[in-house]
Amino acid sequence: RWMLSLECKGSRNFLSALRRAVEVDFKDRDKHKSQGLYLLTTGIPDQETHRISAYVAEACRGFDLQLHVCLFSVTKGSDCSGIIPARYATPRETARAFKEIVQAAKGRFHWFGEAGIFESDDITSIISEMEKAKNYSQKCAFLVESLKQRS
Repeated sequence: RWMLSLECKGSRNFLSALRRAVEVDFKDRDKHKSQGLYLLTTGIPDQETHRISAYVAEACRGFDLQLHVCLFSVTKGSDCSGIIPARYATPRETARAFKEIVQAAKGRFHWFGEAGIFESDDITSIISEMEKAKNYSQKCAFLVESLKQRS
């Protein structure tokens, strides 16, 4: 509920926000089996990707913390309320950076926009499972057919 009252403001100082979340908000992390952080963003962080990835890997190593990123690509002409990012990257560069960060945190990456889903680790996993099931089904059908022919 509290999230609905929030307003978009601030910077893209991702490392500072992540440190606060991990070092302050998760101070009782030993009491929980697993925890997750969800970053909802529209652009690239101010800091270099390798610095963030190194911190994330270190922060997540001691306990079961996963960082998941939902990247929303804003279409041109959308009102960004005058917020100009300190660091610019194309949508593809931004996605690549967050994928690297998420991999360091053993989390999941989702990239979508007004046009739909561009990429999603969950959907990729589902499609992979469906392909495996299809291949297994085809092998079973082949086996059944070959057994029928022997009879």
